[in-house]
Amino acid sequence: MGRPLRIERAGGWYHVTGRGNERKAIFRDNRDRFHFIELVAGMVGRFRVVLHGYQLMDNHYHLIIELREKNLSRAGQWLNVSYANWFNRRHNRSGHLFQGRFKSVVVDPVAWGLALSRYVHLNPVRVRGLGLGKAEQQQIRAGASADPDGRMVRERITRLRRNQWGSYRAYAGLGKRPGWLTCEVVLEMLGGKKADWEKNYREYVESAVREGLPESPWEHLQDQVVLGSREFLEKLRRHVKGNAREQRGAARLARVRPELAEVIAAVENLKGQKWLEFRDRHGDRGRDVVLYAGQRVCGMKLRELAEASGMRDYGAVSTAIRRIEKLLRHPTSEREQWNHICQLYNVQM
Repeated sequence: MGRPLRIERAGGWYHVTGRGNERKAIFRDNRDRFHFIELVAGMVGRFRVVLHGYQLMDNHYHLIIELREKNLSRAGQWLNVSYANWFNRRHNRSGHLFQGRFKSVVVDPVAWGLALSRYVHLNPVRVRGLGLGKAEQQQIRAGASADPDGRMVRERITRLRRNQWGSYRAYAGLGKRPGWLTCEVVLEMLGGKKADWEKNYREYVESAVREGLPESPWEHLQDQVVLGSREFLEKLRRHVKGNAREQRGAARLARVRPELAEVIAAVENLKGQKWLEFRDRHGDRGRDVVLYAGQRVCGMKLRELAEASGMRDYGAVSTAIRRIEKLLRHPTSEREQWNHICQLYNVQM
């Protein structure tokens, strides 16, 4: 059987998952989890995606992603390869960490954005030990199970609220919301006053824990790759752009990446020197910032940057970019100077 088709479009929403090879753990401890989340944050900036939610389990992960560009394959591959290489080095292992390439489902956000968010966040309690395994869920839906007692319900909600490896705490107002996570779009789907969004979302999710989990979104999957109506699927097939109201997401996210020449001009202005004066100067911060922004802002590959900067080895480009990444992690006067370039093009550090 061939691989399911990847449908990539600016403004499109996707449920992305990666599962461990042979269903084995991809996270052995909290250091693994912290590093994966750092990579997810890096993916948001590097590939300009919008992250609407995430959840890490022992042997798989869930992401809800909205694209600004047609680059889902590049973003997902970068995330999995970066993490797998790091994981193998850290744990002194070799071989495949993930079970094939990541899987993605196109999502109609109007019809399924809210329900998908709840599904992703409920993963930590969807387990047999809390009476919500697959067999138990089938019994609940068939009306063949007794109502859970108060102790069980409290344990489920406690597990859900304390889980720190997903975005539920940020959504529910129980924890700090990182800058690379977008919650407002889904929260607004519940309606009501903005001041009540977090409380309403808690009730929306936790009522399912008390009353029994709702039907899985995957019962409504179309052609294995689309979570939406048959009409939504047909629109994807025909590549119909629709009117402005139907394409609010695409219009909001359709900002064109700048050319490298624009970045070079900004760095020239900041340095007071022309590109050719510092381009070939080894270790020059201005040259390194151009390379860094060329990758992060312009979306260029290492080989393209090497060619544009007259460098023979794209490995040297990678080294230069890492130097700037390290510099920008620490508050210094020089960091503030070069951070101006990143702010100019709305790049999150």
